[in-house]
Amino acid sequence: MPKFTSQDAEINYQTFGDTNHPAIVFSNSLGTKYSMWQLQIAALQKDYYVVCYDTRGHGASSAPQGPYSIDQLGTDVIQLLDHLNIKKASFCGISMGGLTGQWLAIHHPDHFNHVIVCNTAAKIGQAQAWNERAALVREQGLKPIADTAASRWFTEPFIQSNTAIVQSLSNDLGAGSPEGYASCCEALAKADVREELASIEVPVLIIAGQQDPVTTVEDGQYMLDRISKAQLFEINASHISNIEQPEAFNQAVLKFVAV
Repeated sequence: MPKFTSQDAEINYQTFGDTNHPAIVFSNSLGTKYSMWQLQIAALQKDYYVVCYDTRGHGASSAPQGPYSIDQLGTDVIQLLDHLNIKKASFCGISMGGLTGQWLAIHHPDHFNHVIVCNTAAKIGQAQAWNERAALVREQGLKPIADTAASRWFTEPFIQSNTAIVQSLSNDLGAGSPEGYASCCEALAKADVREELASIEVPVLIIAGQQDPVTTVEDGQYMLDRISKAQLFEINASHISNIEQPEAFNQAVLKFVAV
């Protein structure tokens, strides 16, 4: 797997498709790795140059001592684009990756044609809860988080009928870096772009899960009301909507980036 050095981290990434095609970058959620985008890679790599990476602290990327910040997570993406000599791309991030996408749209609009933010919010959760989770993971490891993740990620019918998929994702979370996960929790504790949303001028697609208990449709509506070139697509899924409803998700993304 190719890696490059961004700031203080080694970032693992993979590319798919023809470098001459329009580029689209995918950013994973907390506790997952870039393989969560397999169904999107399959759908897009024929017509797009697909770039996936493991967020610092996740997958095969390194996990330098934290805490991390949303500025670091976003800067890793800019340095990845520079490393690949990509002048302009579309970006699609889910949950933590969606918050990274908002930061990128605010601070580096020149790099992006479109930004897709999925199952996310301008501020996700409360700082105290994130800091408590970081402390728990550093003390007890990731198993307690992995054991309960499925109920936050997916609807019960999906869990019952897709046990292998759910187990694989839970296993990936449990095998991850406790320091990397905790440090990203600390980034989420501080990340808050609510006051900056109105400055976004890049076209933004917001994908919100109708059954998402973590980042709600109301969170999506909040972003929609403040971003001038935004549109909202509601999807009948919980928090990891790209896996729970891949066909609807892929259609929404393809329609948006084709404009």
